[in-house]
Amino acid sequence: MARNTESVCKLCRREGMKLFLKGERCFSPKCSFEKRSYAPGVHGKRGTFRHKESDFGLQLREKQKARRIYGVQERQFRRYFRSALRVQGMTGVTLLVTLERRLDNVIFRLGLAESRSQARQLVRHGHFLLNGRKHDVPSYLVEVGDVIEVRPTSRGNGYFRLLAERGEPRSLPEWLDADFARMTGRVVARPDRQSVDLPLSEQLIVEYYSR
Repeated sequence: MARNTESVCKLCRREGMKLFLKGERCFSPKCSFEKRSYAPGVHGKRGTFRHKESDFGLQLREKQKARRIYGVQERQFRRYFRSALRVQGMTGVTLLVTLERRLDNVIFRLGLAESRSQARQLVRHGHFLLNGRKHDVPSYLVEVGDVIEVRPTSRGNGYFRLLAERGEPRSLPEWLDADFARMTGRVVARPDRQSVDLPLSEQLIVEYYSR
């Protein structure tokens, strides 16, 4: 399985904005983007973000931002786009809603992981139950009524004990319900565009793949 092995802070710097890929660290003064907001590389300080981007450049950067936020590789992202094309309605909105429905994203949104990459790892290691059964596929698309919970045998894990001590997450989307004390969550509705609180322009992504 392909995965990104370079510094995720470089990804934020390349996009010129915080992508919140390191969880709590991104909210702290230790965040690398706060110290070096210029692009990575020897020419980064020369003002990479000052020059006028071409239309293609803007479309590419928007697609890359979405990929990096959700931690999806190019081939899989393209498959999501093709699936969105076959659904009646706005393709860009359908694409973002599909990405929101990924199990790793839902676990992150529930506050059971500090970042999507951590959520992905926890799912692969089998720490969660989906509708009462062990589930280890991060890309699974949740449906209304699905119940996600930390496995009883995993709740004694040092990470989950520490998580319980920190208390509830900062916010919870309206389409999810959670009992943080029991470390369970439920999908109560399908996400919509308003619930995707990310600085993304889905139209630029559609334009990129429609060239």
